[in-house]
Amino acid sequence: MKIIENLFNQSSLIKAEARKLGFDGCGIARVEALQEDAVYLNDWLARHYHAGMAYMEKHTEKRSDPAKLVEGALSVISVLLNYYPAKTQADPEAPVLAKYAFGKDYHDVVRKKLKHLLNYIHSDIAPVSGRFFVDSAPVLQKAWAVRAGLGWIGKNTCLISPQVGSFCFIGTLIVNIPLHYDKAVIASCGNCTLCIDACPTQAIVAPRVLDARRCIAYLTIENQSNIPMEFEGKFACRVFGCDICQDICPWNHKAVVHQEKDFDPVPELLEMTRANWYRMDEEQFNRFFKGSAVKRTKFKGLKRNLEFISGGNGSLR
Repeated sequence: MKIIENLFNQSSLIKAEARKLGFDGCGIARVEALQEDAVYLNDWLARHYHAGMAYMEKHTEKRSDPAKLVEGALSVISVLLNYYPAKTQADPEAPVLAKYAFGKDYHDVVRKKLKHLLNYIHSDIAPVSGRFFVDSAPVLQKAWAVRAGLGWIGKNTCLISPQVGSFCFIGTLIVNIPLHYDKAVIASCGNCTLCIDACPTQAIVAPRVLDARRCIAYLTIENQSNIPMEFEGKFACRVFGCDICQDICPWNHKAVVHQEKDFDPVPELLEMTRANWYRMDEEQFNRFFKGSAVKRTKFKGLKRNLEFISGGNGSLR
C-alpha cells in the first residue's frame, strides 16, 4: 500500500511541476505494446495514406512499442500545451496561416519544457533516465495521450481534450521508473461529422482516417512536389497548414487563449494584407518567420503555395 501511495504522490508532483512549466495537461500511462494501433498504422501505410512521408514506413515496431525505443522504459508521460491565439489575421482576404505557426516553432518550445521536467524528476523524484519527444521520433503521441487520460481521438484524427479542445501540442516523455498510471479516456465524437463535411479536399476519408495525399496541411508543408491541380480552388486560401476541421469542431467553440508568450506572433504578421503576402521577398520571409515552423516549407515552398491559391499552377521551379 505504501508503494502505491508513494507512486501516486510522485505522479502528483510530476503533474504539478508540468503545470508550473506551463503545460495545460499531464497524464501518465504504463509502457506496453500498442497492438491495435500497430494494426491501424500498418493498414494506413498499406493504403499509401502517408503520401510522401516515407519516414512513416520506418521503425514501425518502435512506433507501437516504446520499450524498443527507450531502453528500460516503464512509463510514458504525456503533456499538452495550448496554442489557441488571442487574435487571428486582420485581412479576411489574406492567405491563411495555420494558428500553430503564428509564434515560435513548437518543437523548440515544448522540447525545452520537457527537458526541464525530466531534470526535475531526476533531481526531486527519483534517479531516472529517459527521452523526450515532440514529433521527432517514431512515437504514437496521440495514442499515448489517450492512454494517459488526456482526451480522445476525434474523427479528424486530432486529439480532443475536454478541457482545452484540440488546439494543443503534445509532448511525450518516456522514462525508466514506475509511476501511478491514469485511466484512458473512454469518449467519442458521437454522431457529429462536422469536420468530415467541412474538409474542402475530402481528406478525412472515414472517421479517424486521414488521407495525407488530400490534406491541405500535408500539401502545403511536407509535400515536396507540385500541388495536384485537382485541388485548385479548394484550399480556402490556406497557405501553410490548415485549421478548417478544428475551427468547426464544437469542442473548440470555447477554446481558451494560450498563456505561452513564445507563441505570440511577430506583431506585423497578423496585419499583413493580401498584397503584403504576395509582395513578400526572402528577406521579409526570414524576418517574419525566424524561429517559426513556417521555415520548414522554405521561401520557395511558400511562394509555390501562394501561387497555387491565387490560381497559378503551384509548381516548384
